[in-house]
Amino acid sequence: MHEQRIISLLPSATEIVVALGLQDQLVGRSHECDYPPEALSLPICSQPKRLSKGTSPEISREVRSILQEALSIYRVDVDMIEALMPTHIITQSQCAVCAVSLTELREALSEYVRHDPIEMIDLQTASWDDALENIRQVGDALGVHQRGEQLAEQMSMSLNEIVARTALSASKPCVAHLEWIEPPMLAGGWTLELIEAAGGVNAFPASRNPWIRFEELVELDPDKIIIAPCGFSIERAVEDLPFLEQQPGWKDLKAAQNHEIVVCDGNHYFNRPGPRLIDSLEILAEIFHPDLFPAEHYNSGWIRLTSEQMVR
Repeated sequence: MHEQRIISLLPSATEIVVALGLQDQLVGRSHECDYPPEALSLPICSQPKRLSKGTSPEISREVRSILQEALSIYRVDVDMIEALMPTHIITQSQCAVCAVSLTELREALSEYVRHDPIEMIDLQTASWDDALENIRQVGDALGVHQRGEQLAEQMSMSLNEIVARTALSASKPCVAHLEWIEPPMLAGGWTLELIEAAGGVNAFPASRNPWIRFEELVELDPDKIIIAPCGFSIERAVEDLPFLEQQPGWKDLKAAQNHEIVVCDGNHYFNRPGPRLIDSLEILAEIFHPDLFPAEHYNSGWIRLTSEQMVR
């Protein structure tokens, strides 16, 4: 078997490949694949068309405009891919905003001619079980079946251990988890499962539309509010907090009064359905049950808003 040359166009896939011990076979990445840090030295094979430094509403408007015109949000660097001569490319076909889709990739490479075919690995994740299955899928496709099984099993055991610990607590806080600031958007999929596993109760039903009006948040008045915008670091998310803080009733929220509004790193956690979903689960457990879980991820994965920030 000839040497594998892997391009990952999905941050979670890059982390999976590394966790499976195949980092030396990675030859290319997407612009968002930034973990582990060693991945930053790999050639970039995709770029976004939208502004990465706009405000939350500016990014939302621009993405919506691009999608309405039936255009891809990403550019695939076909020349770079040809130069890297990959044997495998990992991407996804679930979300047109999250990463290059399988359809976009095939269209971009439609005139790519080589004697050796490229194996496309298409990951689709809507739940915790899907995330584990993706790990197994990548392991099987890359010839390390046993490693994939072991990693998935380790993650399952870690989740079960946290579930057992949170069961010791009599309290189950009502939680609103926001994946976007303006307009406000609720988390879904595996994040809702992580909230329950960490001993919390989802404030909004999983079946509802993810976009909400701020008035709905005020009316529900959850015990804890988690702000983890997709693709944003803690520092980047804090920049857009004024969009929430200027809303009537913000400072009167129960979570604001009790200092239970937190900002998480939505770029490295929660929105990447890979091995670090366990870290995301640990972050939630620390937030929900500080008496049971030491704040080991504080500052690196989450922060609690200060009194000054909550009463602007």
